[in-house]
Amino acid sequence: MSTSVVVDHVTKRFTLANQKTFKKLVVNAIKGKTLSNAFTALDDITFTLEQGDTIGLMGLNGSGKSTLLKLISGVMTPDEGDVLTRGRIAGLIEVGAGLHPDLSGRENIYLNGAILGMSEAEINRKFDSILAFSEMEKFLDTEVRHYSSGMFMRLAFATAVHTDCDIFLIDEVLAVGDQPFRKKCMKRIHQLKDEGRTMVFVSHNPKQVMKLCDRGLVLKAGQMAFEGSAADAVKAIGYDLDDDDDET
Repeated sequence: MSTSVVVDHVTKRFTLANQKTFKKLVVNAIKGKTLSNAFTALDDITFTLEQGDTIGLMGLNGSGKSTLLKLISGVMTPDEGDVLTRGRIAGLIEVGAGLHPDLSGRENIYLNGAILGMSEAEINRKFDSILAFSEMEKFLDTEVRHYSSGMFMRLAFATAVHTDCDIFLIDEVLAVGDQPFRKKCMKRIHQLKDEGRTMVFVSHNPKQVMKLCDRGLVLKAGQMAFEGSAADAVKAIGYDLDDDDDET
């Protein structure tokens, strides 16, 4: 078994401006006031995923989950440490990411597929299957700007899960759309797991995490608060199992 993802002592910082207007920036500079604050989104994060591992990434909003996924996907680079990956990555990090609003659904299947590393011939072979999974036949030639968030998710998810990727990054994309389609997506995610794909799965639904993931990682204010089994991670974060829908 080979290593798929290495996150080695990774730190990521952002700079937040205190004042928005140029006049206030000049006045504060003259007065010697601080012009900006450094915000540490991730602080010394380390873990490794072997091929076929499925890890649930949990934490409250603002804990650094999405930032970590963006670092793994290559959208961002760390300020300190290293992120190493092996194989093709499919990132479902933001609903509709990779879709162009001025293009039709049909054109966006080809665009998003190309972004995910698919050749035109590969997309041609899988086009009918992607369309059938998305259930978007009626809106195929409609500009994406007219899509709802649920329609965005259908098209983006359907395209991504038809790629031959080694690593899947999934960030709360199942929070939108209707319940039958969310269940359909979860079924497909379980199939990908059974095929031996490596997954990082972000969800606030503890039942989904426990049924899908072997391991769990909890972030708190950008730091690793816990890493261990998925069940123990759910206990560590204090999720209430009785409050969540069971959509598997």
